[in-house]
Amino acid sequence: MAPARVSQTELDARKIVGVNAETVTNVSSTDIPGHYPGEDHEWDLEEFRNTFKVKFHKHQPFDCSFSLIGIDASIANAFRRILIAETPTLAIEYVFVHNNTSIVQDEVLSHRLGLIPLTGNPAGLRWLQQYRKPTDEDPVGSGVQDVNTVVMKLKVECTKADNYDELTKKREDDPRLLYKHAHVYSKDLEFVVSGRQDTFFSGEAKQIKPVHPDILLAKMRPGQCIDMEMHCVKGIGADHAKFSPVATATYRLLPTISITKPILGNEAKKFARCFPKGVIGLEEVSRGEAKQKGSGYEGHEGEKKAVVKNTFKDTVSRECLRHPEFEGKVKLGRVRDHFIFMVESTGQYQSDELFLESVSILKEKCASMKRGLAEYTR
Repeated sequence: MAPARVSQTELDARKIVGVNAETVTNVSSTDIPGHYPGEDHEWDLEEFRNTFKVKFHKHQPFDCSFSLIGIDASIANAFRRILIAETPTLAIEYVFVHNNTSIVQDEVLSHRLGLIPLTGNPAGLRWLQQYRKPTDEDPVGSGVQDVNTVVMKLKVECTKADNYDELTKKREDDPRLLYKHAHVYSKDLEFVVSGRQDTFFSGEAKQIKPVHPDILLAKMRPGQCIDMEMHCVKGIGADHAKFSPVATATYRLLPTISITKPILGNEAKKFARCFPKGVIGLEEVSRGEAKQKGSGYEGHEGEKKAVVKNTFKDTVSRECLRHPEFEGKVKLGRVRDHFIFMVESTGQYQSDELFLESVSILKEKCASMKRGLAEYTR
């Protein structure tokens, strides 16, 4: 028997997750073989190529928003989890304290140093390999090498400013003017080139440095100093949050709003206030609409009616469903295969590069699984 033909309207309706006042309906995907008798929903690579789309909404160095249209929730969630926990980045892992006479304890200062996001030449960061820590089974590990460890130093001492006496006579009380290094910032970290790292990290623009130079680490007064050496290694967010390349990586489904019956006059204004600005607009009922029988606009020419403008801005608060005057006039939902991603980078990667990194990592996982299956079925 030939596969049944289904209209595009019906296929689009199946993708809508219903959002009601107290329940959510039609949450499971149905485009799988055998779900609908007589319909062929076998996954097809060529069809996926034709239907899958990527659409960028916002593109900034540390913040981007884009849509993935035509994929399953499992794949979208895999990208999100890889962005958060499996994309390797460089961070301070070991801190060797030579001297610390500030009021900040060694452990607290070391923790603050580890959370500083670092950046550098992208090619060099990709060249770096992950450091393998010593274990009971492997007491040596990978060892400290130029290819897996980046060395940084912090050596500052607080002293009186050259014009300290003059400032005190003027009753100046700002410690940043009275003393040198009264505040220790992330910009005081110094990158130390080791071995072949000079090839990738030479020059001010390419060397390893904090993303934000003004992160406050400690406050000191004359006679206090900090002298530390730090070893930076690559890791993933699953090991520690400091290795996560994103401040946040989330997605949401595209909202849908269907006005099933006319909403006019003051009700239209109230309806628009139930949504974020720009989601619902007000337009005048045209003469043609007012003359059309059964449209619901008969006799209302020139009155304001509610129309859907931009569902992308909607937060699906369901506020309109609380009001009895809108009952039966509106349906809310979400498109099941339209994922709107929001990715905020911590600075080591450009925000748009992060998604490409997650795609590469997922491809490597798939290739590894294929190799494992091939060996298993040998």
